[in-house]
Amino acid sequence: AVSTLCSVYEHWISRDRLLTTNLWSSELSKLVANAFLAQRISSINAISALCEATGADVNEVGRAVGSDKRVGPYFLRASVGFGGSCFQKDILNLVYLCQTYGLHEVAEYWEKVVTMNDYQKNRFAKNIVGRMFNSVTSKRIAMLGFAFKKDTGDVRETAAAYVAKNLLEEGATVVVYDPKVTAESMFMELEYTLGMTEATFPDLKKRLVLASSHAEACDGAHAIAIMTEWDEFKTYDYEALYAGMVKPAFLFDGRNIVDHSALRKIGFEVYGIGTRGGSEEAIAAAGAASM
Repeated sequence: AVSTLCSVYEHWISRDRLLTTNLWSSELSKLVANAFLAQRISSINAISALCEATGADVNEVGRAVGSDKRVGPYFLRASVGFGGSCFQKDILNLVYLCQTYGLHEVAEYWEKVVTMNDYQKNRFAKNIVGRMFNSVTSKRIAMLGFAFKKDTGDVRETAAAYVAKNLLEEGATVVVYDPKVTAESMFMELEYTLGMTEATFPDLKKRLVLASSHAEACDGAHAIAIMTEWDEFKTYDYEALYAGMVKPAFLFDGRNIVDHSALRKIGFEVYGIGTRGGSEEAIAAAGAASM
């Protein structure tokens, strides 16, 4: 069977580039590849929390660590957390296999990658509430992005769903803009993954709304939360968005993709992942205090 399959692939790929393994090695290789990638994301996200506590910048730390050839630069960008259909599913499959074979310590090790990812999503939502004077009740949060990554409408296991749920439970109104996500897929993900429906949360479709544009989402908002790293989010006229927002206007960058310094000059209170946050005055004061 291996030889037959190789003969098929040899029409496009030279034989020396084809890897052959036994059945279990093949099964585990796919699971382990995704587990390793997710592990790197959870690792840098764990460090992002320490960076915020110490005043370090996770972008600088990631760049320094990634310059070591033994580590490499890939998947070292801190964020609100990973999503998608593969990473969590494959890690939990790996956990199940370890438990099945009595490797409980190994299972616990890999399960912590998912635990850290959940922690990061919850931490981001709690930071929004905490920075907004410990209450988002009746406040409008513009959520830019709902897909789990840019250039797709895929919302499976997206971090945005978890953050939206937390904010809704805290009393906020969440207005989402995403270039590709539909209202149908957004509400389907909330139901399928989080069990959130109009039956369990009666005001769901009144307090979670999909806007047709970023300007509509941000108009009258108390805060902007960037959840997906869409390139277009870097190009918006944030000065115009700021003018139409309730003051003080907050921006929470869950992907570290916009220019925080420029936004602070406009007047935003900006909080990223793994970086020093606040207003321009607060950042200047913190910098002076550390000298």
